[in-house]
Amino acid sequence: MYTVGKRPLLVAAAAALTLGALAAPAVAQTATVPIGFSGPLSGAQTAAGQDNLGGLQLAVQELNAKPISVNGKPVRFEIVAEDDQADPRQGVSVAQKLVDRGVHFVVGPYNSGVTLPASRVYHEAGVVVATVASNPKVTEQGHQRLFRVGASDSQLGAKMAVYAAKELKLKKVAIIDDRTAYGVGVADEFAREAKANGLTVTGREYTSDKAADFTATLTTLKAGKPDAIFFGGYSPQAGPMARQMKSLGVTAKLLGGDGICSSETAKLAGGDLVGDNVWCTQGGAMLNRVNNGQAFVDKYKAAHKRDPLTYAVSFYDAMHLIADAMQRANSTAPDKVAAALASGNYSGVAGSYAFDAKRDLKSSPVTVFTFKGGQPVPVAGL
Repeated sequence: MYTVGKRPLLVAAAAALTLGALAAPAVAQTATVPIGFSGPLSGAQTAAGQDNLGGLQLAVQELNAKPISVNGKPVRFEIVAEDDQADPRQGVSVAQKLVDRGVHFVVGPYNSGVTLPASRVYHEAGVVVATVASNPKVTEQGHQRLFRVGASDSQLGAKMAVYAAKELKLKKVAIIDDRTAYGVGVADEFAREAKANGLTVTGREYTSDKAADFTATLTTLKAGKPDAIFFGGYSPQAGPMARQMKSLGVTAKLLGGDGICSSETAKLAGGDLVGDNVWCTQGGAMLNRVNNGQAFVDKYKAAHKRDPLTYAVSFYDAMHLIADAMQRANSTAPDKVAAALASGNYSGVAGSYAFDAKRDLKSSPVTVFTFKGGQPVPVAGL
């Protein structure tokens, strides 16, 4: 007999416990993997940030409900969400905070202006990043662990210009951009392709992503009698812009990229002012025409009690894409997962994810939307 503390234990009992422990099957310890999120969770673009986070949350809930196994261990994902306020300096601060917390995988940022400076922090720390930021410069930096999971400005802006010329039969267009990396990028691509397709650019003006009054800018462009005004920017400005166009008697259509392809544009315009006078492009297939599209919408609404906006589905796909790469690499090491992402081909809800040498999608479908009943409605896939 021996003692533990002051109480004697029978040798036989101790032996029985030891044999029982040896006979019990080993339970694999769960590996917890933090997933960083960087997006605008406050400020003018809050709706987009919450939409994106909702897509990521839905994917994590699904993955945790039926855990994947990596290197013999079940994996549980834990979201570490940070508010970058759509501000480049705050985005860098968020990036450093996530790195300091030991986060090796980030879904986001949403804005190109945030992604460009923040990506350098992630790159130096060896973090895998999946972003929808569309400025071409994002993937021209040579960061081998940064992947664009949406269309680039060259696709969004250029295809809106082609559609404007070929399908809407427009002749003259004016351009406004908000001076952000995204806004300038998508407007530049629209301008280039518009000219290539025979459209006349009657003028180009500038605003900011904090502006609310566009009266002077619209009055200046109205003099050129454009058939449409392309706005490189986001819904918080596009909505008021549409309302002010109406009040100024500007009959031109309002065109844009994915930044305005949201019910927020209609909501901020006053709803009835946004219909087939507003057109926009968004990366990804038409959800109502793909196998899992409506199922995603239904799941999102059930989980969050609201409709998904522009990029919830891309953040959802990005999380499943990363989890799939972990399984194929049989590792959660960032370099191995990045290699699996670079060489793989994953079929998601919004499209197929296979990457070229710059970590851009080899093929990114683009959908053209107009508005009906305050909601963006897909009309054509390009």
